[in-house]
Amino acid sequence: MPTGQPALFDCFPLAYWRIIWRRRFLAFQRWPDLYPTVNLPNSITLSRIFSTPLLIWILSTSHFQGGNGEKELLASALFIAASTTDGIDGYLARKRGQITTMGMLLDPLADKLLIAAAFVTLVQFNPSLVPAWMAVVIIGREFLVSGLRSIAASEGFTIEASDLGKFKMLVQIVSVVAVILDHHWKEWPVYGPYVLPVHWIAFLAIWFMVFLSLASAIDYFAAFWSKIDRQVVKRRRRAFVLSRRRKRNVPAI
Repeated sequence: MPTGQPALFDCFPLAYWRIIWRRRFLAFQRWPDLYPTVNLPNSITLSRIFSTPLLIWILSTSHFQGGNGEKELLASALFIAASTTDGIDGYLARKRGQITTMGMLLDPLADKLLIAAAFVTLVQFNPSLVPAWMAVVIIGREFLVSGLRSIAASEGFTIEASDLGKFKMLVQIVSVVAVILDHHWKEWPVYGPYVLPVHWIAFLAIWFMVFLSLASAIDYFAAFWSKIDRQVVKRRRRAFVLSRRRKRNVPAI
């Protein structure tokens, strides 16, 4: 036996180890086929979920003591990046043909976690602009829509995202970022005497966000009610037709 070589490796020829490593290489190549849910769109969705506790930590920690707005800038950049992934993962999933059950489950969950975490933290971070009742209305709307979609899926139909809901997402990004920046800058210097009124943008955006949340909730509920009402009418007609057929098939005594 050569010096320094374990006795265990002498029991197996070199061809044996080649077979083992070849099998491992082939298994690695078959990984996307064995686990099709682990793809790029789902990885992007998972990154949005993992960014949620990081956003909470940045807004809640006292680690940033410089007073130059590093906390606000970092939290705003993180929220913008996480929000933009909401459209990127869906686009990639449709383009690459990688729509999976895992993605359909994680995508709305990631959205709800990010929004709920952002507004709950903003109640503590900037309570003058985001009182608790506003966070309850906005977060309650998210869970209401999720509940309606779950019931619709159990009934065999879907509620598509409306244009109002998509516009709400844009206003949501503007309102959250403006409220975060308002914590340090009431006005943002642009050029010379010109300034950006951050405080008024945040104030108007957060109230507009509450209005859109209520309006989109009513819109989703109206779409849900119209479809569920059609389902009930179809079931009653089917039951009526079946009962008439049974009566006809019953032999006369």
